[in-house]
Amino acid sequence: MPVPQPYAPDPSKGVLIVDWPLFGELSRALAVRVARDWMPDVIVGIATAGVVPGAAVAAILDLPFHSILISRRHHADEVRETPAVFGAAPADVRGKRVLVVDETCDSGATLRLAVGAIVNAGAREVRTAVSIRTGSYAPDYHALATQAMIVLPWDREVFLDGELRPNPKYAGLLPDPLL
Repeated sequence: MPVPQPYAPDPSKGVLIVDWPLFGELSRALAVRVARDWMPDVIVGIATAGVVPGAAVAAILDLPFHSILISRRHHADEVRETPAVFGAAPADVRGKRVLVVDETCDSGATLRLAVGAIVNAGAREVRTAVSIRTGSYAPDYHALATQAMIVLPWDREVFLDGELRPNPKYAGLLPDPLL
């Protein structure tokens, strides 16, 4: 199993540690924002990390959920400069209003690839949503905006050497008691 890539964040922007209760509230806020403005027919989460908020939003809105794999890391020894689509868009998007969900958004490169794949699969209308907007790209919906480095609850600890341990990619970035 490859060791996670270390981060090179800008320490002046801070660190936002998202725990499970905050993640739940962000998912709830995102679902409410979407539903008050526009109701999709299906939710597509961007794998891997966008699947978690995507599935939560789909559950809250009682909608079908699918995923699409778009990654800078999948099948790569090093993180790619640009993301790539792996696999096909879900067939269930044809003729439907689709909400594409990811966990965070900075440049928008991953969201743009997902929208292109979903449109090419025949979706009638596609909008985008993220739990946390971190950069200049503006998705259609977001629950929170910050420039801080984000530590997600499902990423804070990883299974290494047979045990659940602090994720090495955050080494030196967080106070020890928070790991």
